[in-house]
Amino acid sequence: MANQNQLALIKKDTVDVVATKVKQFQEAGELHFPANYSPENAMKSAWLILQETKSGKQDGYRPALEVCTKDSVANALLDMVVQGLNPNKNQGYFIVYGHQLAFQRSYFGTMTVTKRVTGAKNIDAAVIYEGDEVDYEMVNGRIKNLSHKQKFGNINKENVIGAYCIIDFGNDDVYTELMTIDEIRQAWSQSQMWGKEQKQERKGSTHDNFKQEMAKKTVINRACKRYLNSSDDSSLVIDHFNKQDERIAEAQAQQEISENANKDYIDVEYSEVQEESQQKSEQTVEAAPEKETESNAEQSQEQQVQSQMTLDEKAADNGVPF
Repeated sequence: MANQNQLALIKKDTVDVVATKVKQFQEAGELHFPANYSPENAMKSAWLILQETKSGKQDGYRPALEVCTKDSVANALLDMVVQGLNPNKNQGYFIVYGHQLAFQRSYFGTMTVTKRVTGAKNIDAAVIYEGDEVDYEMVNGRIKNLSHKQKFGNINKENVIGAYCIIDFGNDDVYTELMTIDEIRQAWSQSQMWGKEQKQERKGSTHDNFKQEMAKKTVINRACKRYLNSSDDSSLVIDHFNKQDERIAEAQAQQEISENANKDYIDVEYSEVQEESQQKSEQTVEAAPEKETESNAEQSQEQQVQSQMTLDEKAADNGVPF
Protein backbone atom coordinates (compact mmCIF):
# COMPACT_ATOMS: atom_id res chain seq x y z
CA MET A 1 0.00 0.00 0.00
CA ALA A 2 1.14 3.54 -0.64
CA ASN A 3 2.88 5.26 2.28
CA GLN A 4 1.33 8.15 4.19
CA ASN A 5 3.00 10.82 2.04
CA GLN A 6 1.68 9.21 -1.15
CA LEU A 7 -1.80 8.89 0.36
CA ALA A 8 -1.72 12.55 1.34
CA LEU A 9 -0.86 13.53 -2.24
CA ILE A 10 -3.61 11.34 -3.69
CA LYS A 11 -6.10 12.75 -1.21
CA LYS A 12 -5.09 16.31 -2.15
CA ASP A 13 -5.56 15.56 -5.86
CA THR A 14 -8.89 13.75 -5.44
CA VAL A 15 -10.88 14.27 -2.24
CA ASP A 16 -9.89 17.92 -1.80
CA VAL A 17 -10.53 18.70 -5.48
CA VAL A 18 -13.97 17.08 -5.32
CA ALA A 19 -14.84 18.92 -2.10
CA THR A 20 -13.98 22.24 -3.77
CA LYS A 21 -16.02 21.36 -6.85
CA VAL A 22 -19.05 20.38 -4.77
CA LYS A 23 -18.86 23.66 -2.85
CA GLN A 24 -18.84 25.54 -6.17
CA PHE A 25 -21.97 23.66 -7.27
CA GLN A 26 -23.69 24.56 -4.00
CA GLU A 27 -22.73 28.24 -4.16
CA ALA A 28 -24.02 28.42 -7.75
CA GLY A 29 -27.34 26.93 -6.66
CA GLU A 30 -26.88 23.89 -8.91
CA LEU A 31 -26.78 21.36 -6.09
CA HIS A 32 -28.92 20.97 -2.99
CA PHE A 33 -28.50 18.15 -0.50
CA PRO A 34 -31.13 16.70 1.83
CA ALA A 35 -30.88 17.91 5.43
CA ASN A 36 -29.66 14.50 6.59
CA TYR A 37 -26.83 14.27 4.03
CA SER A 38 -23.32 15.55 4.69
CA PRO A 39 -21.01 15.47 1.63
CA GLU A 40 -18.00 15.86 3.94
CA ASN A 41 -18.94 12.79 5.99
CA ALA A 42 -19.72 10.79 2.83
CA MET A 43 -16.27 11.55 1.40
CA LYS A 44 -14.55 10.68 4.68
CA SER A 45 -16.32 7.31 4.64
CA ALA A 46 -15.44 6.82 0.98
CA TRP A 47 -11.77 7.64 1.55
CA LEU A 48 -11.52 5.01 4.30
CA ILE A 49 -13.20 2.44 2.05
CA LEU A 50 -10.97 3.31 -0.90
CA GLN A 51 -7.85 2.59 1.13
CA GLU A 52 -9.09 -1.00 1.54
CA THR A 53 -10.42 -1.45 -2.01
CA LYS A 54 -8.44 -3.86 -4.19
CA SER A 55 -8.17 -4.54 -7.90
CA GLY A 56 -9.11 -7.89 -9.41
CA LYS A 57 -7.13 -11.09 -9.81
CA GLN A 58 -5.62 -10.01 -13.13
CA ASP A 59 -3.84 -7.09 -11.42
CA GLY A 60 -2.82 -9.18 -8.42
CA TYR A 61 -5.35 -7.69 -5.99
CA ARG A 62 -3.36 -4.47 -5.75
CA PRO A 63 -4.69 -1.41 -3.85
CA ALA A 64 -7.11 0.60 -5.97
CA LEU A 65 -5.34 3.86 -5.10
CA GLU A 66 -2.14 2.50 -6.65
CA VAL A 67 -3.77 1.01 -9.75
CA CYS A 68 -6.38 3.62 -10.70
CA THR A 69 -5.80 7.02 -12.25
CA LYS A 70 -6.38 10.07 -10.06
CA ASP A 71 -8.93 11.43 -12.54
CA SER A 72 -11.03 8.26 -12.29
CA VAL A 73 -10.86 8.35 -8.47
CA ALA A 74 -12.00 11.99 -8.45
CA ASN A 75 -14.83 11.26 -10.92
CA ALA A 76 -16.01 8.30 -8.85
CA LEU A 77 -16.12 10.44 -5.70
CA LEU A 78 -17.91 13.25 -7.53
CA ASP A 79 -20.54 10.85 -8.93
CA MET A 80 -21.15 9.55 -5.41
CA VAL A 81 -21.48 12.95 -3.74
CA VAL A 82 -23.58 14.69 -6.40
CA GLN A 83 -26.10 11.84 -6.20
CA GLY A 84 -26.19 12.24 -2.42
CA LEU A 85 -25.04 8.69 -1.71
CA ASN A 86 -22.92 7.14 1.00
CA PRO A 87 -21.12 3.77 0.64
CA ASN A 88 -21.42 3.21 4.40
CA LYS A 89 -25.18 2.87 3.90
CA ASN A 90 -24.74 0.22 1.17
CA GLN A 91 -25.88 2.75 -1.43
CA GLY A 92 -22.97 2.00 -3.73
CA TYR A 93 -19.58 0.37 -4.23
CA PHE A 94 -16.19 1.37 -5.58
CA ILE A 95 -15.18 -1.04 -8.34
CA VAL A 96 -11.84 -1.26 -10.16
CA TYR A 97 -11.94 -1.81 -13.94
CA GLY A 98 -8.34 -2.00 -15.16
CA HIS A 99 -6.87 1.40 -14.29
CA GLN A 100 -10.27 3.05 -13.87
CA LEU A 101 -12.20 3.42 -10.63
CA ALA A 102 -15.99 3.67 -10.78
CA PHE A 103 -18.68 4.26 -8.20
CA GLN A 104 -21.53 1.87 -8.88
CA ARG A 105 -24.90 2.35 -7.24
CA SER A 106 -26.58 -0.52 -5.46
CA TYR A 107 -30.32 -0.68 -6.00
CA PHE A 108 -30.68 0.97 -2.58
CA GLY A 109 -28.72 3.87 -4.04
CA THR A 110 -30.84 3.96 -7.19
CA MET A 111 -34.00 4.16 -5.06
CA THR A 112 -32.47 6.92 -2.92
CA VAL A 113 -31.68 9.06 -5.98
CA THR A 114 -35.13 8.47 -7.48
CA LYS A 115 -36.90 9.48 -4.27
CA ARG A 116 -34.73 12.55 -3.95
CA VAL A 117 -35.25 13.75 -7.54
CA THR A 118 -38.90 12.81 -8.07
CA GLY A 119 -40.29 13.11 -4.58
CA ALA A 120 -41.54 9.52 -4.67
CA LYS A 121 -42.99 8.32 -1.38
CA ASN A 122 -42.26 4.61 -1.74
CA ILE A 123 -40.54 2.24 -4.14
CA ASP A 124 -41.45 -1.41 -3.76
CA ALA A 125 -40.75 -4.55 -5.75
CA ALA A 126 -42.10 -8.09 -5.68
CA VAL A 127 -41.39 -11.39 -7.38
CA ILE A 128 -44.05 -13.30 -9.32
CA TYR A 129 -44.05 -17.10 -8.98
CA GLU A 130 -45.66 -19.75 -11.13
CA GLY A 131 -49.24 -20.18 -9.93
CA ASP A 132 -49.65 -16.55 -8.81
CA GLU A 133 -52.61 -14.58 -10.13
CA VAL A 134 -51.56 -11.30 -11.81
CA ASP A 135 -53.96 -8.87 -13.46
CA TYR A 136 -53.56 -5.32 -14.75
CA GLU A 137 -54.75 -2.80 -17.33
CA MET A 138 -52.83 -0.99 -20.05
CA VAL A 139 -53.72 2.71 -20.24
CA ASN A 140 -51.87 4.93 -22.72
CA GLY A 141 -49.02 2.45 -22.82
CA ARG A 142 -48.66 2.28 -19.04
CA ILE A 143 -49.50 -0.50 -16.60
CA LYS A 144 -52.35 0.49 -14.30
CA ASN A 145 -54.21 -1.15 -11.41
CA LEU A 146 -51.85 -4.10 -11.04
CA SER A 147 -53.30 -6.84 -8.85
CA HIS A 148 -51.13 -9.67 -7.55
CA LYS A 149 -52.48 -12.61 -5.55
CA GLN A 150 -49.94 -15.07 -4.23
CA LYS A 151 -50.14 -18.35 -2.40
CA PHE A 152 -47.48 -19.14 0.17
CA GLY A 153 -46.81 -22.51 -1.41
CA ASN A 154 -45.80 -20.86 -4.69
CA ILE A 155 -42.73 -19.23 -3.14
CA ASN A 156 -39.79 -21.10 -4.63
CA LYS A 157 -36.80 -19.60 -6.44
CA GLU A 158 -37.08 -22.29 -9.12
CA ASN A 159 -40.60 -21.05 -9.94
CA VAL A 160 -39.84 -17.36 -10.51
CA ILE A 161 -41.59 -16.20 -13.69
CA GLY A 162 -41.24 -12.44 -13.33
CA ALA A 163 -41.04 -9.37 -11.10
CA TYR A 164 -42.44 -5.86 -10.89
CA CYS A 165 -41.62 -2.53 -9.28
CA ILE A 166 -44.04 0.19 -8.22
CA ILE A 167 -42.97 3.80 -7.65
CA ASP A 168 -45.63 5.50 -5.53
CA PHE A 169 -45.82 9.31 -5.64
CA GLY A 170 -48.94 9.53 -3.48
CA ASN A 171 -52.47 10.58 -4.43
CA ASP A 172 -52.93 7.39 -6.48
CA ASP A 173 -50.08 8.42 -8.81
CA VAL A 174 -47.98 5.31 -9.41
CA TYR A 175 -45.53 4.09 -12.02
CA THR A 176 -45.25 0.33 -12.60
CA GLU A 177 -42.52 -1.66 -14.33
CA LEU A 178 -43.15 -5.33 -15.10
CA MET A 179 -40.60 -7.84 -16.41
CA THR A 180 -40.84 -11.51 -17.34
CA ILE A 181 -38.11 -13.93 -16.29
CA ASP A 182 -36.88 -13.98 -19.90
CA GLU A 183 -36.46 -10.19 -19.84
CA ILE A 184 -34.72 -10.40 -16.48
CA ARG A 185 -32.31 -13.06 -17.77
CA GLN A 186 -31.62 -10.94 -20.83
CA ALA A 187 -30.49 -8.19 -18.46
CA TRP A 188 -28.41 -10.69 -16.47
CA SER A 189 -26.76 -11.91 -19.66
CA GLN A 190 -24.79 -8.65 -19.74
CA SER A 191 -23.00 -9.71 -16.55
CA GLN A 192 -19.32 -10.63 -16.57
CA MET A 193 -20.34 -13.81 -14.73
CA TRP A 194 -22.70 -14.88 -17.52
CA GLY A 195 -21.31 -17.14 -20.26
CA LYS A 196 -21.68 -16.20 -23.91
CA GLU A 197 -23.93 -19.16 -24.77
CA GLN A 198 -25.52 -19.34 -21.32
CA LYS A 199 -29.33 -19.37 -21.22
CA GLN A 200 -30.02 -19.68 -17.49
CA GLU A 201 -28.26 -18.83 -14.24
CA ARG A 202 -25.60 -21.33 -13.21
CA LYS A 203 -26.14 -23.35 -10.06
CA GLY A 204 -24.33 -21.77 -7.14
CA SER A 205 -23.91 -18.40 -8.89
CA THR A 206 -25.08 -15.10 -7.40
CA HIS A 207 -28.04 -15.02 -9.79
CA ASP A 208 -29.01 -18.53 -8.62
CA ASN A 209 -28.38 -18.21 -4.87
CA PHE A 210 -30.08 -14.81 -4.62
CA LYS A 211 -32.50 -15.21 -7.50
CA GLN A 212 -35.43 -13.35 -5.94
CA GLU A 213 -33.30 -10.43 -4.74
CA MET A 214 -31.46 -10.20 -8.05
CA ALA A 215 -34.78 -10.19 -9.92
CA LYS A 216 -36.05 -7.35 -7.72
CA LYS A 217 -32.76 -5.46 -8.16
CA THR A 218 -33.09 -5.70 -11.94
CA VAL A 219 -36.69 -4.50 -12.13
CA ILE A 220 -36.06 -1.68 -9.62
CA ASN A 221 -33.10 -0.42 -11.61
CA ARG A 222 -35.09 -0.50 -14.85
CA ALA A 223 -38.12 1.22 -13.31
CA CYS A 224 -36.09 4.02 -11.74
CA LYS A 225 -33.90 4.62 -14.78
CA ARG A 226 -36.81 4.62 -17.21
CA TYR A 227 -38.82 7.02 -15.10
CA LEU A 228 -35.91 9.39 -14.51
CA ASN A 229 -34.89 9.37 -18.18
CA SER A 230 -38.46 9.99 -19.30
CA SER A 231 -38.74 13.09 -17.12
CA ASP A 232 -37.80 16.57 -18.34
CA ASP A 233 -35.55 17.17 -15.32
CA SER A 234 -32.10 18.26 -16.52
CA SER A 235 -30.63 18.60 -13.03
CA LEU A 236 -27.00 18.00 -12.13
CA VAL A 237 -28.07 14.90 -10.19
CA ILE A 238 -29.64 13.19 -13.22
CA ASP A 239 -26.66 14.22 -15.33
CA HIS A 240 -24.29 12.37 -12.97
CA PHE A 241 -26.79 9.53 -12.57
CA ASN A 242 -26.46 8.82 -16.31
CA LYS A 243 -22.79 9.75 -16.67
CA GLN A 244 -21.90 7.24 -13.97
CA ASP A 245 -23.38 4.44 -16.07
CA GLU A 246 -21.55 5.69 -19.16
CA ARG A 247 -18.23 5.76 -17.31
CA ILE A 248 -18.76 2.23 -16.01
CA ALA A 249 -19.61 0.95 -19.49
CA GLU A 250 -16.51 2.61 -20.95
CA ALA A 251 -14.25 1.26 -18.18
CA GLN A 252 -15.66 -2.25 -18.61
CA ALA A 253 -15.08 -2.10 -22.36
CA GLN A 254 -11.47 -1.03 -21.87
CA GLN A 255 -10.96 -3.81 -19.34
CA GLU A 256 -12.42 -6.38 -21.75
CA ILE A 257 -10.10 -5.24 -24.52
CA SER A 258 -7.12 -5.60 -22.19
CA GLU A 259 -8.17 -9.02 -20.90
CA ASN A 260 -9.01 -10.46 -24.31
CA ALA A 261 -6.01 -9.11 -26.20
CA ASN A 262 -4.08 -11.93 -27.92
CA LYS A 263 -6.37 -14.53 -26.37
CA ASP A 264 -9.49 -14.92 -28.50
CA TYR A 265 -9.14 -15.25 -32.24
CA ILE A 266 -11.60 -15.25 -35.12
CA ASP A 267 -12.36 -18.73 -36.37
CA VAL A 268 -11.13 -19.27 -39.95
CA GLU A 269 -11.23 -22.06 -42.48
CA TYR A 270 -7.60 -23.13 -42.61
CA SER A 271 -8.46 -25.73 -45.28
CA GLU A 272 -8.75 -22.92 -47.84
CA VAL A 273 -5.23 -21.78 -47.06
CA GLN A 274 -3.98 -25.34 -47.46
CA GLU A 275 -5.74 -25.74 -50.84
CA GLU A 276 -4.18 -22.53 -52.15
CA SER A 277 -0.75 -23.75 -51.06
CA GLN A 278 -1.32 -27.07 -52.81
CA GLN A 279 -2.31 -25.33 -56.05
CA LYS A 280 0.81 -23.20 -55.91
CA SER A 281 3.02 -26.26 -55.38
CA GLU A 282 1.48 -27.99 -58.42
CA GLN A 283 2.24 -24.99 -60.62
CA THR A 284 5.91 -24.74 -59.57
CA VAL A 285 8.90 -26.41 -61.21
CA GLU A 286 11.74 -25.59 -58.83
CA ALA A 287 10.67 -27.27 -55.64
CA ALA A 288 13.20 -26.07 -53.08
CA PRO A 289 12.82 -22.28 -53.50
CA GLU A 290 9.03 -22.50 -53.79
CA LYS A 291 8.73 -24.43 -50.51
CA GLU A 292 10.39 -21.56 -48.70
CA THR A 293 7.99 -19.10 -50.38
CA GLU A 294 4.95 -21.18 -49.45
CA SER A 295 6.15 -21.48 -45.87
CA ASN A 296 6.64 -17.74 -45.61
CA ALA A 297 3.22 -17.08 -47.15
CA GLU A 298 1.50 -19.45 -44.72
CA GLN A 299 3.28 -17.88 -41.74
CA SER A 300 2.27 -14.41 -42.92
CA GLN A 301 -1.39 -15.45 -43.30
CA GLU A 302 -1.37 -17.13 -39.91
CA GLN A 303 0.10 -14.03 -38.25
CA GLN A 304 -2.60 -11.87 -39.85
CA VAL A 305 -5.30 -14.17 -38.53
CA GLN A 306 -3.79 -14.27 -35.03
CA SER A 307 -3.54 -10.49 -34.90
CA GLN A 308 -7.35 -10.30 -34.89
CA MET A 309 -9.45 -10.92 -31.82
CA THR A 310 -13.07 -11.02 -30.77
CA LEU A 311 -14.58 -9.54 -27.64
CA ASP A 312 -17.20 -11.14 -25.44
CA GLU A 313 -20.53 -9.49 -24.87
CA LYS A 314 -20.47 -6.23 -22.90
CA ALA A 315 -20.34 -6.84 -19.17
CA ALA A 316 -22.54 -4.95 -16.71
CA ASP A 317 -22.44 -6.57 -13.35
CA ASN A 318 -20.40 -5.32 -10.45
CA GLY A 319 -19.76 -8.69 -8.82
CA VAL A 320 -21.73 -7.86 -5.64
CA PRO A 321 -25.11 -9.41 -4.77
CA PHE A 322 -27.32 -6.34 -4.50
